[in-house]
Amino acid sequence: MRIEDWKAVRLASRTLALLEEKQINAILMAVAEAIPHYMNRILEANETDLSRMNPDNPKYDRLRLTEQRLLDIASDIRNVAALPSPLNQVLEESVRPNGLRLKKVSVPFGVIGIIYEARPNVTFDVFSLCLKSGSACVLKGGSDAAESNRAIVDLLHKVLADLGADTRLVTLLPPGREAAEELLHANGWVDLIIPRGSSGLIDYVRQNATVPVIETGAGVCHTYFDASGNLEKGIRIVNNAKTRRVSVCNALDCLLVHESRINDLAQLCAPLQESKVTIYADEAAYGALCGHYPASLLVQALPEVYGTEFLDYKMAIKTVRNIEEAVSHIYAYGSGHSECIVTEDKQASDLFCRQVDAACVYVNAPTSFTDGAQFGLGAEIGISTQKLHARGPMGLREITTYKWLIEGDGQIRP
Repeated sequence: MRIEDWKAVRLASRTLALLEEKQINAILMAVAEAIPHYMNRILEANETDLSRMNPDNPKYDRLRLTEQRLLDIASDIRNVAALPSPLNQVLEESVRPNGLRLKKVSVPFGVIGIIYEARPNVTFDVFSLCLKSGSACVLKGGSDAAESNRAIVDLLHKVLADLGADTRLVTLLPPGREAAEELLHANGWVDLIIPRGSSGLIDYVRQNATVPVIETGAGVCHTYFDASGNLEKGIRIVNNAKTRRVSVCNALDCLLVHESRINDLAQLCAPLQESKVTIYADEAAYGALCGHYPASLLVQALPEVYGTEFLDYKMAIKTVRNIEEAVSHIYAYGSGHSECIVTEDKQASDLFCRQVDAACVYVNAPTSFTDGAQFGLGAEIGISTQKLHARGPMGLREITTYKWLIEGDGQIRP
């Protein structure tokens, strides 16, 4: 973009401070109401994008929009509008001995840049969350979703214009690599960049950006089936975590099983056959599954499968001697996203929760629950796997920062 364009985005972000909460909510409600009227246009654009992708590609489902998905998106936007504003909240307040009154107050970032891949729903999500939290957004979507993203941003611009708001509150960059490079180095114009997508995308952004980055998305997720694990719970948890949606970051990648439960492994994995999940099993697990799991879907694991985010109907299995070995494996191969233990032993679950270093740690529930809406945040802009500023699902509060307000009465510092 030209310098004039970046300035316009920056100025647009400042206009948000002049809008009252009811005006912001009115824009969000208007977008939700407009979606059914623009549905055919958006679905036609999405079909164009889908026609360029192999339906067997696991990313096809992430790229695909349907009438029901768009209606669900509209409902999600209404939910965001109904949430309390995260802005101007007094986070801390105190009076110093010298009489100075201090307040720590939540404020917008200003301009947030998002780099994402073949997920056009993210365009709606980011706009609604950024608007509600007082920031303008600059979007750099992938080429796979180029037509879908254009159609969605056209809708957003029309609603903003109709309501007298600045259309630069949401800016869509071209899908090419040059635009990504420009965004990564937009110092002074962009306050924060959030990448959403594969580990390759996130690594590239982290290594090349000169604008501050919050890492989200990459998830190498484990489930540890403990010696005391309930088999019925384990069957449901493993199947849901692996097969609910394989192309998302909270999907299960590696099952860790206590060696004393190896004879239960065939039952634990039985439902995965229906989804044709390929299993990469270590020696003990391979022996336990031979003759009980389709041979065409059973592969002996090589060391490199551990630590792989499959984003596909594939899963690794590792046999461990105890919970300490399970935790060590997660430390070695996890990405800090979501980890689970299936156990009826309170001591084991407490140890797992204390020692596992991840944004979300589950006891007897699948990692598929790692989601802003499921956490009651209304929606999310991504799952942060780092430790600075925000960790886990990033909802409205997580995409604000703060400033200190200090009120005095003529005091001076000695």
